[in-house]
Amino acid sequence: MNEKPIYKRILLKLSGEALLGKREFGIDPDVINYLAHEIKEVMDLGVQIGIVMGGGNIFRGSIAEREGGMDRVMADYAGMLATVINGIVLEEALKKHNIAVRLMSALSMNEVAEPYIQKRALRHLHKGRVVIFSGGTGNPFFTTDSGAALRASEIQADALLKATKVDGVYDSDPMKNKKAKKFQSLTYMNALKKDLKVMDATAFALCMDQKIPIIVFDLNASGNVKKVVLGEKVGTIVGD
Repeated sequence: MNEKPIYKRILLKLSGEALLGKREFGIDPDVINYLAHEIKEVMDLGVQIGIVMGGGNIFRGSIAEREGGMDRVMADYAGMLATVINGIVLEEALKKHNIAVRLMSALSMNEVAEPYIQKRALRHLHKGRVVIFSGGTGNPFFTTDSGAALRASEIQADALLKATKVDGVYDSDPMKNKKAKKFQSLTYMNALKKDLKVMDATAFALCMDQKIPIIVFDLNASGNVKKVVLGEKVGTIVGD
């Protein structure tokens, strides 16, 4: 069977919550190993992969600000540090699967991650290494969704793959509304106008400007990342 990917370079956005598994806090080792296997399948197709990590399984700045009265700037920096922790764990899991990988951080912490430099990231990708982008954008007030759209633009990704717990974009929360309607496709403008909360407005607007399609899909279904890369109809695609 000839498996030819339709995307040569992708940016995979992983939320911190995706690493929880059945836990309420932290990282489930089984989930990390599952993710490493899913990523290796795509690597074996010759696809270049960048990954942006979230940190909500460890710390969420918006909640700390709202419920704990924490300063928003410091809360966001704490959230960025959480993404670095997730990045370190994923990096080690990928290494165990014999995947060449580099962890880069928008925050300076040379002991554990390379500083994010666009040209260096592109060089790693060209050499067939997975690049994990942590530390968000390095600035407060920006979500990791915005960080994913920014990195996708900077590495000139062919698509941004947003991994979630549901199988696409719905007009309401399918976990709460059994009659929620799933969209097979959406334009960037419709996604913005409908305020669907899949990604924030900044992320949508940046992808629209750079003409980077966003594919929202269920990460828990084994083989879905590979299916998306091969052009199979999985999840919801947001584009022109």
